[in-house]
Amino acid sequence: MQTIPVSTIFQGTGLSTGEMALIETVFEEIRVKKGDVILHAGQLVPSQYYVFNGCLRTYYLTEGGKDITIQFAISDWWISDYTVFFTGGKALLNIECVQDAVIYKISKDSMEALYPQIPQIESFFRIKMERFFASFQKRILSNLAMSAKEKYKTFLKTYPNIEASIKNYHLASYLGITPESLSRLRAELAHE
Repeated sequence: MQTIPVSTIFQGTGLSTGEMALIETVFEEIRVKKGDVILHAGQLVPSQYYVFNGCLRTYYLTEGGKDITIQFAISDWWISDYTVFFTGGKALLNIECVQDAVIYKISKDSMEALYPQIPQIESFFRIKMERFFASFQKRILSNLAMSAKEKYKTFLKTYPNIEASIKNYHLASYLGITPESLSRLRAELAHE
């Protein structure tokens, strides 16, 4: 039987041993390999995922086939198609593993069933979602107001250990630039 690292996932929540044991029953460990897609656009989105290690990305495919990276999720981050996770319907985004990972899946139904039993869990997820929302809002503002160079430097600060593990076009799409522009940026920064 796998042991879910509940004390790591919910660090600082003051859970009792019994509460941790209950939480452990609703998580599922999944080991994913680079290139695996755990969510395809058009599927239902009943779950979210905690990234224990590795790296995943959410991306959107336009009607013309353009791949736009929305988010990278590294160790201790959560990932899902949150618009659909919270409102229902079918996925708009895809989730792909870009670096071998161990993730833990919890369904929305299981989360909501835990809330009345363990109130700290509802508070934990509310705080996580507030931070997630703030992070996305900062990202939108940076896309609107920052130069490509500033966005790239911010990316390097936010994700210091994954640049070498991801494809150039994933990073370029995340930054909203072409792979050629990314190459020029790297060369320019190397000479600073």
